[in-house]
Amino acid sequence: MIQALMLSFQSLTDRRVALLMAKVIFLTLAAFVLLGVGLWYGVNALFDWFNLADDGTWTMLLSVALSLLTAILLFRVVAIAMTWIFADDIIDAVEDRHYPQHAERGKRPGLATGVQMAARSVIRVIAYNILALPIYVLLLFTGIGTAIAFLLVNALLLGRDLEDMLIARHGKDHGSIRKLPRLLLGLFGTAGMMVPVLNLFIPVLATATAVHMVHSGVAKL
Repeated sequence: MIQALMLSFQSLTDRRVALLMAKVIFLTLAAFVLLGVGLWYGVNALFDWFNLADDGTWTMLLSVALSLLTAILLFRVVAIAMTWIFADDIIDAVEDRHYPQHAERGKRPGLATGVQMAARSVIRVIAYNILALPIYVLLLFTGIGTAIAFLLVNALLLGRDLEDMLIARHGKDHGSIRKLPRLLLGLFGTAGMMVPVLNLFIPVLATATAVHMVHSGVAKL
């Protein structure tokens, strides 16, 4: 796992990977900027609906607060969506540089397949976290229990998503990841997404790490 992670950081020196990372970061930030603008108009309309006087201060404060809250809650969904959009390009870049023999054997899934898998992934993230919501609430009194439960649930989901990306290209025999390495990969990605600034880089890093784990044999240990 450590070796695969170090190799993923080395992959960032690849021009193709660096450009893809820039696109992922730009689109992620753009998505949340648009969300913030939409919330501002929504809050402003709400004030008008209730005939509440406001010089713009409360509208701005509420919009910012709601944007931050939504970013915390939805970042995982947005990040995985962005990952799926560029997953094939990221895998191509990493395999072409480090594993050309696997790149030749791999079959890039079509656009329709990628969109279907991305939709299933997003629905799965939302559904599982809604199902786990009672557990999150029950663990609030522990102080840290909710964060640990959230981390584990989303680590399992992210690990599966990253494995699915490789299986779609190389099949189960060559793209699957054993449970423990997959969980560790998911924990790395999910924990990283909870760290401001670092979370912008995690989608590309986690995908590259998955490629290195599969092709270096770490995923089979």
